[in-house]
Amino acid sequence: MDSAVLPGDGGLGDRVPFLARLEAEDASALRGLGRPITFAARSPLMQQHEPSTHVLLILTGWTKVTVAGAGGYHALLALRGPGDIVGESAGVTGRPRSATVTALEPVQAVAIDQHGFHTFLAHRPRVALTLLGLTADRIRAADQRQLEFASMSVRERLAALLIDLSRTHGRRTEDGVEITVPLTKQELAGAVGASREMVQRQLRELRARGVVSTGRRALVIVRPDVLHRIGRPHA
Repeated sequence: MDSAVLPGDGGLGDRVPFLARLEAEDASALRGLGRPITFAARSPLMQQHEPSTHVLLILTGWTKVTVAGAGGYHALLALRGPGDIVGESAGVTGRPRSATVTALEPVQAVAIDQHGFHTFLAHRPRVALTLLGLTADRIRAADQRQLEFASMSVRERLAALLIDLSRTHGRRTEDGVEITVPLTKQELAGAVGASREMVQRQLRELRARGVVSTGRRALVIVRPDVLHRIGRPHA
């Protein structure tokens, strides 16, 4: 969308959200342009292909950015959370949404209409340059990940993705590190450029080795050391 490929912004971690990149005065003025809006967990903030009418500033909560392709293919592009902006590319170009943004938990946001967003950027060029820099960082991160993935097997790509997810969206439990982001097998497959069947096969093998455990809506990393050896083969 509006968002780079997962794990965006320098991996899923090391992210600097849009609002944090702005001067305090600019961030406050931008938030003041919009109206508060809330979304329940699992509800869409934006839908792929719908007309662009506004952008959203996420204040609290996490979302996933996904794209649907031909043949039922669904790919996870990015995770966006507090301080992030979504819908900005379509908001600037006026084109239809290129992806769907879905709340992973209750989300509070500010909705800014497209005209107001355009006017704000026109009168505050340093904000426009910051937005351009954010877009460039996301594209650079996506290019870097594609380059890394080109030399990795599906097994290595999946392990690298799980490492990133555990680092940024992991919760320690008695059994290991639980990934708190509810993602489907198809979304994981899209994120690593593989088929759903291949990802299922790799997860079965990792489960058989005791590296991960999986449930209906849970994925727990039991042996992160093994995942690191698999996912960072050249480190």
